[in-house]
Amino acid sequence: MDRKVEFRLGSSDISAVRFGISPGHELVHAVRVMLRLQTAPLHWGWLRTVRGAPTGEAFRLLAVISGVDGYLPDFLTATPSGDMTPEEELERLRRVPTERLQFELQKMVIRSEGSRQQEIRELVADPARARTVVVAAWQEVWQQLLAPVWPQMLRLLRADIAVRARRSSDAGLAVMAATLHSTVTWHDEVVYVKMRHHSETVDCGGTGLVLVPSVMIAARGCAVLTEPPAQPTIF
Repeated sequence: MDRKVEFRLGSSDISAVRFGISPGHELVHAVRVMLRLQTAPLHWGWLRTVRGAPTGEAFRLLAVISGVDGYLPDFLTATPSGDMTPEEELERLRRVPTERLQFELQKMVIRSEGSRQQEIRELVADPARARTVVVAAWQEVWQQLLAPVWPQMLRLLRADIAVRARRSSDAGLAVMAATLHSTVTWHDEVVYVKMRHHSETVDCGGTGLVLVPSVMIAARGCAVLTEPPAQPTIF
């Protein structure tokens, strides 16, 4: 059965479709790339800039939380914006409410097993400590994996946004959306994103839709962020 997420747009949503950049999203997917190197040939050039496969506790913690594929806790990524810096993303992570952190980590408990599940349960049991160690891990892994190449990545992301903004201006939002990815279509004020494991209908409710280019996400699909307080987002 085909699975898809439908973003339903009203007139106010269409006028609020915009682009953003998410350092946190790039970091989490960089971790996932490191966990499946053999399936990420498009990232091998970047991997040559990383001095050895990360093996420290900080990387291991982010890998436990994010997993290799599928859902990842939304608190790891703030609502993207066009001018968000890594420092701003990290500061927002420091302010994540412990209730939200617990709720989203509990989803990972359901999606895990064995020692990984037990470790996530321990994080759920002490959310204040969990937030502290996750912030520290985020900062350390960012410095190791992405800080050296972030200026180049940022240029790529901004160039991608510029091309799509120009296409939207020349041919309209629907035509531009059709070029985002083969899994994305726009028809009758609904944006459809084909998914492998998940179906959902999201009423954007006047908040618009954020379109976020990504260097690190797997080429085979898009990621979506649908749950409040997050802004409806396509990566």
